[in-house]
This record gives sequence, structure tokens and C-alpha cells, in this order.
Amino acid sequence: MRTKLVVGNWKMNGSLSENKALLNALIPQAHEFSSMAVGVCVPFPYLSQAQSLLRNTSIAWGAQNLSHRASGAFTGEVSGHMLTDFECRYVIVGHSERRALYVEGDDVVADKFIAAQAVGLIPILCVGETLAERQSGITEKVVARQLNAVVSKAGIDAFEKAVIAYEPVWAIGTGQTATPEQAQSVHAFIRNELKSQNASIAERLLVLYGGSVKAGNAAQLCSLPDVDGALVGGASLNAQEFADICRGAISR
Repeated sequence: MRTKLVVGNWKMNGSLSENKALLNALIPQAHEFSSMAVGVCVPFPYLSQAQSLLRNTSIAWGAQNLSHRASGAFTGEVSGHMLTDFECRYVIVGHSERRALYVEGDDVVADKFIAAQAVGLIPILCVGETLAERQSGITEKVVARQLNAVVSKAGIDAFEKAVIAYEPVWAIGTGQTATPEQAQSVHAFIRNELKSQNASIAERLLVLYGGSVKAGNAAQLCSLPDVDGALVGGASLNAQEFADICRGAISR
């Protein structure tokens, strides 16, 4: 049976004081989630703070992006080795905002996935379709393209130490959430795509749902057979809401 995982993506939010208050409110509740995995992916400047506050807790931490380069003259970039200096466990790659706003194509995402694993980080690979793509009936085609770009470069065995997050782009930050039927359909498609190459890895792989996850819908989403947890955006900035999402996930 796959262990549930809930990861908060703070995006470009927070301050030293806000982060401290948030994590100090979350940490005392962490003992309730001992049978699942919980993490937060914070902005680069706050990795040291997250490391300091979370080091002796069950809550893991990570980053929201990394360079596909190991080092060099790449001003403003952050390498995987730099993230491991802060004992990060996870790093998000291919988030829809990176793909759309910073023109990170499938090849770059695949290279970042490989760069993350090269230093021992667990990549959370985001895949998902826009509203126009869903309305055009090409959701599975888009998701398959995004998946296969990584599989073709990294190999199916790389998914032994990776996480996938399905994020319907049309549901991110909009308040809309995929229906249980929509979410389960795409999650099952993702697992079946990988099963054709390695059934054992596909069966163990964690596939998270991301897209306006809240305490009110977490339990229902996480009860679906192929939904193994959640990648949580705005709701992860509220300690009680995030904790309640974790409770919803663990209840299933």
C-alpha cells in the first residue's frame, strides 16, 4: 500500500516572521501525521530557516525549482548541490507556472529532473493540461508528452525515486477543482502509461493531485484509488488549513 504524501508549495510568499509563525503552528501537529509523509517547498532565501525549524521534526522541506546545470556562470541560478547543502529532500520540477511564465519546455524539465536525482533530491514532476487543452479533448495527449519527455531522457527506473503531481492548470489558484472522476481518470492514465514500461515501479509511484486543494476536498480526493496525496498551493500558507488537509489525506 502506498504511503500518502502532502507537500506545501509556498510559491513566492513568506517572510522570516511569517514563516516562523506558520511552521511553529504546524510543528506541534506533526505527530498526528506519523503514518504519512509531509513536506513544504519554500522560496530559496528561506531554506536555511526551514532547515533550522524542521530539522528535528517529521516534516521534510525542499525547493520549488533548480537549475539543470551543476555549476558555472549562470547568474541567478541555484544548483542541486546548493539545495542539498540545506538538506532538502524534495524539489519541484516542471510546475505549470515555470512552464508558462518562464518558458521551461519538456526538455528542460527533463534535464532538471535528472539534475535533481543526480544529487539525491526527490523530484516532484508536475504535469497537467490547460483549460483549452482539456476543452479540446487532448488532456491525455498532453500529459503523455510531458511524461515521456522525462522517461525518454531519465529512463523508467528513475521513477523509483520520484513523485508525480498532476495539476490541471485550469484549477490552480482559481478555486476550481477537478471533479473526483476527472482527477481519478488522469491519475489512472499516468499510472497506466508508466505500467506499460515497468508495472512494479508504476504501482509504487506516488501520484499527487494539485489544483485548489483545500481541507474541504482533501479527504474526497485522497480517497480515490490512484490519488496518493496532494501538492498544495495557497492553502499551505495557513497552518491550520494545511494540517487539516493532511488529516483529510491520512483519513483515507
